[in-house]
Amino acid sequence: MKIPKKVRRYCPYCKKHTIHIVEKAKKGKPSELTWGQRQFRRVTAGYGGFPRPLPDRSKPVKKIDLRFKCTECGKMHTKANGCFRSGRFEFVEK
Repeated sequence: MKIPKKVRRYCPYCKKHTIHIVEKAKKGKPSELTWGQRQFRRVTAGYGGFPRPLPDRSKPVKKIDLRFKCTECGKMHTKANGCFRSGRFEFVEK
């Protein structure tokens, strides 16, 4: 799927249509203080190997989450219907 790098969209902060720069959302750094991560560190500590089998299958098509950054106010927002699946994904100049 080809998506333009710059699109004209409605900015909810400026309350008007402006040029937006389209970016692919990056995965954030996981927090070490969450309960699941603390439990994982406790179980895997010491000698004994991995506590559970690794997942061997994955989806053939990954979900893509787009972020739109307004060029006037600099605020970033997402689409109303969220992310979508696409096999091939690239940004194109339009």
